[in-house]
Amino acid sequence: MKAQVEAAGLKVDGTSLIPWRLCYKWMLGLPDRDEQIEKFMQTLRNMGAAGYPLIIYNMHALRFYRTNRALPDRGGAGGTAFEMERVKNSPLFSSPGIDASLIPKEYHQPISDEQMWANLEYFLKAVVPVAEESGVQLALHPDDPPVPSISGVARIMREPEAFQKAIDLVPSDFNGLKFCVGCFSEMGADVPKWIRHFGAQKKLFFIDFRNVRGDVNCFNETFPDDGKENMYECFKAIYESDYEGGVHPDHAMKMDGDTDSRQYWSYAIGHMRGYFEALQTEFPR
Repeated sequence: MKAQVEAAGLKVDGTSLIPWRLCYKWMLGLPDRDEQIEKFMQTLRNMGAAGYPLIIYNMHALRFYRTNRALPDRGGAGGTAFEMERVKNSPLFSSPGIDASLIPKEYHQPISDEQMWANLEYFLKAVVPVAEESGVQLALHPDDPPVPSISGVARIMREPEAFQKAIDLVPSDFNGLKFCVGCFSEMGADVPKWIRHFGAQKKLFFIDFRNVRGDVNCFNETFPDDGKENMYECFKAIYESDYEGGVHPDHAMKMDGDTDSRQYWSYAIGHMRGYFEALQTEFPR
């Protein structure tokens, strides 16, 4: 695959998000988590040998969660949306992204912030040395949505300060984050400020670039020019941080007649290229 990408004149920046079945034990602190961690470490070794420089992972043990997959938006397009009110009383471990039957019955109990942080620390202490040896960066994805918990399981990567804590748990040039503009916006964060904060530490390993409306309890994804964030200012913060990694349009808005999100991604990438050219003109290097 890498050879095919490079033959087209492109560059492989890394790979994204492992399947839930391969990571739920170490996320939830279940028996046999060491077996899953060992497989993750072997994946890092394989990636390093193949020249893949980055892997994106997360700690949202009940996965990406939305209450609407196609909320009508501008021009008849559809974007994902989330309403906390609709899930606040959801049963333990209920999520469309998991198979709760794989979790032993004796572990069917709420999982706290403290437990999830302990699970993350255990994981990082094991895998960071292998990431360093393999030359593969570990990019931690925010919880999406970044609410305190869903279905009894804490979602610890829900505020900007949590990422500094995660980075400091096991200090390493290979321990950083995937900065999702949409997720940080959902958190209510000052997005450009936090881009600069982590950029100054060289901890921005990958960036998702999408806009949203609303707040953490009720939001929807939208076009880059139609949400609450000033995306030019966000891109300016990226530019001023001398960031050299990938910037991704992230989740696609569903547009009539679109095939594999090509129309939306063309639109979103066009915006990003426009921001970049404007910044090069305003702040030449």
